[in-house]
Amino acid sequence: MNLLSNKTPENRLAFAILFKIFQYKGKFPQDALEIPDPILKYIAKQVSVSADTLSRFDFSGRSAKLHRVQIREYFGFRTSTIEDMDLLAEWLRAKVLNQDTDLSWIKEQAYIELRKRQLEPPTQGRMERFLRSIIKLHEEEIFQNTYNQITTQTIKQMDRLIYLWTEEPDSGAEEMPISFRELVSDPGRVGLDSIFQEIKKLQTIRELELPENLFSHLPAKMLKKYRQRAVSEDIRELRRHPDPIRYTLLAAFFWSRSREITDSLVELLIQIVHRIGARAEKKVEREILHDLKKVNGKTNLLYRMAEKALEHPDGIIKEILYPVVNEQTLKDLVKEIKHTGPAFRQKVYTVMRASYGAHYRRMVPQILDILHFKSNNELHRPVIEALELLKKYANTNHRFYAEDDNIPIEGVVRSSWLDTVLDKEENRINRITYEISVLQAVRDKLRCKEIWVVGADRYRNPEEDLPADFESHRIEHYAALKQPIEAEDFIEKLKQRMHTSLEKLDKGMRQNQKVRILSKGSGWISVTPLDAQPEPKHITAIKTEIMKKWSMTSLLDIYKRPIYK
Repeated sequence: MNLLSNKTPENRLAFAILFKIFQYKGKFPQDALEIPDPILKYIAKQVSVSADTLSRFDFSGRSAKLHRVQIREYFGFRTSTIEDMDLLAEWLRAKVLNQDTDLSWIKEQAYIELRKRQLEPPTQGRMERFLRSIIKLHEEEIFQNTYNQITTQTIKQMDRLIYLWTEEPDSGAEEMPISFRELVSDPGRVGLDSIFQEIKKLQTIRELELPENLFSHLPAKMLKKYRQRAVSEDIRELRRHPDPIRYTLLAAFFWSRSREITDSLVELLIQIVHRIGARAEKKVEREILHDLKKVNGKTNLLYRMAEKALEHPDGIIKEILYPVVNEQTLKDLVKEIKHTGPAFRQKVYTVMRASYGAHYRRMVPQILDILHFKSNNELHRPVIEALELLKKYANTNHRFYAEDDNIPIEGVVRSSWLDTVLDKEENRINRITYEISVLQAVRDKLRCKEIWVVGADRYRNPEEDLPADFESHRIEHYAALKQPIEAEDFIEKLKQRMHTSLEKLDKGMRQNQKVRILSKGSGWISVTPLDAQPEPKHITAIKTEIMKKWSMTSLLDIYKRPIYK
């Protein structure tokens, strides 16, 4: 307020606006349009000046320059020089550009750093040109470094796949090659055909022989951007790029697509193993239900039978028990218990074994050949050893394993399967049943990431989930996650949120007419369904336009995944 004492009303409001915005942002607004109306009115009220007077102030005039000088001196700032911007460029290359190349995010980081250094940034136009230039130089360096790691043979193979992008493959060829469009497509419905098609895609990409760690240093956002460019740009536009750009974009697509296809293969394997067991159970249940009459009130019937048997221990069954439970009911009861006990499980195993041996077993050799399973936990080492055993016998017709083979049982075969895996007649391990057990164990371990797959993304090594520089840049990573460094602070914050939520629930439950606590069950909560929201007035027009352009595509499909050219 002392700084405003010798200024005219018009200059007083402009000075106050420049002062407060610089205090919070570390830079001056270029014109009145950058100043939000609520802030303008609030500050105008504080300095007792009408907000309309700011429209007459020249932000590029002599008074504005004097105001800026005075405000800089007050806060201890100075204007940035060429040397300052060169130092900022070095800092951005070392700390920021290796995380993302998004202009808006880099600009935000640059402004924060300039404010820490007490430097006024250049104008918005100059700042954007400066940032675009260093982003361009950084990306050119990435393109060139990537291009230098790609062999001539790999480049030829990628050119061949680009050619297949638009050309139809020769139908007379002995083996139909995979086209670029097929590489982009989803795996489709669960089944062996999908498995074999995904394996063919993965083999095609692996034949490119891209370096395994080609993009491991690149942030996921940047890799995703390059991959998207490769599939969304027109083929002619892609071919016009210089070699380093073109082959980096293509390599980014193939490298990331390889990881996606590996994930798809793992997903298909998990779903097929589940399907084998689920379908076997359903089939056996259907067979049983055809000739099974369920007996109701079993507990009461058994009680009455036991009571009569104790009253007449020397009596005849027909005279004592049949008046209580007739003969047919007893037969139904015996049949039900028989079918729901060990006999039921044995029948399920038989159906599973038949289904796997006659159909699904064909996928095992190719799956084991294309996917490399690993585990960081010695506790799950038996499953990895079991997979190696399956791979060893993959292309053989042996019914049993050799006696000198190391066949892991503990941690691999479920206890309920032990009697089935061991062939009692031969006293040896049955291969087919053991393979099913191993696949079930693999499925369980994959889902909890105790086993991971080399070259996968979702099912990658769990140790790769943390950034490689997490320990050295711990503070920055915690700031990005918006979490406190200290565990006690995190726990205290979580406790406070839980207390607040429970208090809110306690106070609001009684007043909420759409929520009721029921007497049945153990205090079940009944929530009245919400009324459907009215359909947006423009949604019909959007659907119509989508139908015109892509007749077989719905609006939901547009939201689910992007449509590639």
